[in-house]
Amino acid sequence: MSSHEPRTPARRDDASPAIARHGRLRSNGVWANLTKVAASVLAVVLASGTAVAAYAAFDLAATAKPTVSLGNEAVLDGVPDVGAIEGGVNLLIIGSDSRVGQGDGFGDPDEETAVLNDVNLLLHISEDHSHVEVVSFPRDMLVDVPAGCTDPDTGEELWEQYDVKINTVLDYGGMPCVVKTIENLTGVSAIPFAGIVQFMGAAAISEAVGGVEVCVAEPIEDEHTDLYLEAGTHELKGLQALQFLRTRYGVGDGSDLGRISNQQVFMSALARKLQSAGTLTDPVKLYSIAKAALNNMQLSSTLVDPTMMVSIAMAAKDVDLSKIAFVQYPTAYEEGFGAVIPTESAEAVNLALQQDLPMALDPTALEDNSFASVADPDAPPATEAPATEAPAETETDAPAETTAPEPTQQALPSDVTGQTAAETRCSAGRTLADQ
Repeated sequence: MSSHEPRTPARRDDASPAIARHGRLRSNGVWANLTKVAASVLAVVLASGTAVAAYAAFDLAATAKPTVSLGNEAVLDGVPDVGAIEGGVNLLIIGSDSRVGQGDGFGDPDEETAVLNDVNLLLHISEDHSHVEVVSFPRDMLVDVPAGCTDPDTGEELWEQYDVKINTVLDYGGMPCVVKTIENLTGVSAIPFAGIVQFMGAAAISEAVGGVEVCVAEPIEDEHTDLYLEAGTHELKGLQALQFLRTRYGVGDGSDLGRISNQQVFMSALARKLQSAGTLTDPVKLYSIAKAALNNMQLSSTLVDPTMMVSIAMAAKDVDLSKIAFVQYPTAYEEGFGAVIPTESAEAVNLALQQDLPMALDPTALEDNSFASVADPDAPPATEAPATEAPAETETDAPAETTAPEPTQQALPSDVTGQTAAETRCSAGRTLADQ
């Protein structure tokens, strides 16, 4: 176990000296700012040139759920309302296992629910829009929670925590606290966008994109999520897509790390679908996806404006699939296998995010790995770019520079697993007999 014993979560009380009290953050109604609604209409109309787009913008604003302030919205001052967002993007997607409002198919919400952030995905779009990284953080990873979070029920300021599982942070301090924790872990200065999605939200969004085609190497049998897939190719959407994203016992080694690798199979296939279908350049398709998100997600106040959602999508529309990397934050099991902790290799991931460098995955990282997806045997062999010869030196050449050139990418150690969107990998299925 860790040398640090988990500290009991503490809340600042009236005995604490000189503590600033903060009332509960007020939700921003989407109709409170009519200029934003007008800008949304203008952006979509300019992009599509149709009357239906104007209706779409108003409809999106009318169906949005109450938003949450992350407290760092000032970093977005000056962002344009039309076109691809200028500069980089950091967006945190949180998957909650709460059963509240999800119907009868996921157990009794009073008996089986919790407020756990079991999925934590950091989407990073580079400043020049040339590369994208999606970093997955294992739910059982031990992290430190910085001071400054507030109790989502009372609004009272909370103490920092040490060596707690990351999936407890949503219940402890709400969406803003999960953002602060990821910022603290990675050293990323600001994550101004975030959203929480529950079970049916993931199903609805997969329906909105028209389904995602995935490869399954061996049969998947999971009685916990009721997912049964034969080996082969499957187009997943709705409930079946949700089951695929949730399955743990039916893939890899049955661990959460195997589930992350399986989710990367889905996300890479989704990226290929969005680019090949022209979705990111089609306002009508973008509208249907945005509507699904607004109807089924709790979003930060910075993200609820449809104009911002379209701007972020447009920033990623031309990124080469080989430059879209899905990376699992590197961890190792503690003694007893009850939790995982970041390894030294996590610093390479942090530096890439901080310095806005593309992450170069080691192609051997997934070999002989018990939890990982497997290579698609039907995929065409990867081709390497031809090597470029350096020009021959002449007597008139200037002396070589003594300063090292700026790095153009961050090479990740071999224990950092993941894949690019250009790679077609297959789920490593697991039958009931293997569980």
